[in-house]
Amino acid sequence: MKSIAAIRLVTAFAILASITWQITDRLVHNLFRPAEYFSYFTIQTSLIAAVTLAVAGWFAWQGRVETHTLNLVRLSSVAFTVVVTLVYNMLLRGLPNAPEDGNYDWPVMPNEILHVWAAIILLIDWMLSARRVNLRLRSIFWVLLFPLAWLGYSIVRGLIVNWWPYWFINPNEKAGVPGMLEYIFGIMVFLLVVASALIGLQRLTVRVFRSPKKARNNR
Repeated sequence: MKSIAAIRLVTAFAILASITWQITDRLVHNLFRPAEYFSYFTIQTSLIAAVTLAVAGWFAWQGRVETHTLNLVRLSSVAFTVVVTLVYNMLLRGLPNAPEDGNYDWPVMPNEILHVWAAIILLIDWMLSARRVNLRLRSIFWVLLFPLAWLGYSIVRGLIVNWWPYWFINPNEKAGVPGMLEYIFGIMVFLLVVASALIGLQRLTVRVFRSPKKARNNR
């Protein structure tokens, strides 16, 4: 339990340090635009992941069994982080900077932590500890709550200020509103698929870790 707690706390610190690094670097280059930076889904979900890991780490350090609510938040956090990693690496990696950023290059290490390593560690942590609370399959729909709220905020803000955190939710792009809705629908379905897979993985670990106990009890 102490080792799991340490991994969670160190990962939470690494995520927060990465965000701080990015903000500091952009401040140094006079390019930090807070309203834009904190509107990115990656940043918001990374903050959620850091807080969730810190709370879960405290539970593990105290030897406390995770509550159903905490496990549900962990499910959402892992699903967000995995989808962010996949969407970033499939659709967004290597895209040119915004015109107002000029030739600015994001710091590599914090970018990789937020878009690659956080997802890997959160997924491993889920595999190792998901057996503590068994979620039902219908729990996957809670995963859509925050993304839909973020989406509503992003679209309303985008229509007002004409700035979009990601090109695929911009109705002014070549594909227009139909293309935007297609991407949104696809990502939401993908979130549900990832959440379903995580619950399936949870049930598998429950079965695996309970089997030895049953075998000992039957002797």
